[in-house]
Amino acid sequence: MASKALAKPEKQVTCPICLEQLTEPLSLGCGHSLCQACVTVDSEEAETGSGKERGCPLCGCRDVRRDLEADRPQADEVEKLREVQLSTGTGKKADFCALHGEKLQLFCQEDQKFLCWLCERSREHRGHHTFLREEVARECQDMSGIMKWSEIWTLRKPKSPSTKLKRVFQAPRLSTVLRMFRELKDIQDYWVDVTLNPVNLNLNLVLSEDHRQVRAVPIWPFKCDNYGILGSQYFSSGKHYWEIDVSNKTAWLLGVYCRKPSRKFDSSCSTTRTNTCSRYRPQHGYWVIGLREKFEYYAFDESSSSGPKVVALSVDIPLCRIGVFLNFEAGTVSFYNITNHGSLIYTFRNCFYPRPVYPYFNPWNCPVPLTLCPPSS
Repeated sequence: MASKALAKPEKQVTCPICLEQLTEPLSLGCGHSLCQACVTVDSEEAETGSGKERGCPLCGCRDVRRDLEADRPQADEVEKLREVQLSTGTGKKADFCALHGEKLQLFCQEDQKFLCWLCERSREHRGHHTFLREEVARECQDMSGIMKWSEIWTLRKPKSPSTKLKRVFQAPRLSTVLRMFRELKDIQDYWVDVTLNPVNLNLNLVLSEDHRQVRAVPIWPFKCDNYGILGSQYFSSGKHYWEIDVSNKTAWLLGVYCRKPSRKFDSSCSTTRTNTCSRYRPQHGYWVIGLREKFEYYAFDESSSSGPKVVALSVDIPLCRIGVFLNFEAGTVSFYNITNHGSLIYTFRNCFYPRPVYPYFNPWNCPVPLTLCPPSS
């Protein structure tokens, strides 16, 4: 309703030259009114142009600008219209010049303030660089957006990651990486070329021609849970190292085996998963670590009690390549994650070997092959 009421009065107090509300209106001889600034500019253009005085832009009458006088009634109408606009919310007092009452449509770069058209033509701002208010507002809006995001990026405190994420994505210190690298390089000096022993090979295992790769195959209708195979080489002293590729496997066992005086290495299919924990332990000649159910890494060690000790292993990234280091002098068997800068996975200590020690491999029932890596590969 307010916009309809304002439509007709606003049209009546609009200057026909600048198409804005009249500012300091002057009455022409024909009865029409123009802004004082528009009359001045229009007259100057007439003098520099055709040399003829222009008539009224509305009715075209000539000789109407000789006796110009202030149009007080129109000025009062303009003032009333502005008050109505401010009261109804269709106009803002801050949008108008306090000196001339004209809209602030320009911005003065030198004085850093908004101007109306009359202010721009005044001596105070003559020769200054002015820009449209819309352009300045758009630029400021873009800049404020940049500043807002800058504050968010630099000042907002990030959320604390969960313990699981810290463990998964925590990057090791450079000093730690260098130390692990040097340690691994020293250990790899003892790399031996280990191959798989085809003697007494289970029917559920398939060996490659070079004896470096083994994979499990199902034998229907028999169910077998023992997929163990020894290396062709054995050791009685010194230091020895080898690497195994277990990429994409969901289950495996790796380590060393020493035949105990009262036991014999069993390559039959009689072992079940129910006695896995009790079988693969140092007491029975096995120093091994393994993977089961795709994500569970573990080691079978001895405990102070009579039962075996199953140690859950914390692994930062999935194991793809593993190094095994057998050290007779220190009585240890250590496992290294070659995929993660050669970080230590687990170490068996106080190992005692009454007989020669063999590398031990078990691909379990996972069809993905287990591969022995050649030295320095």
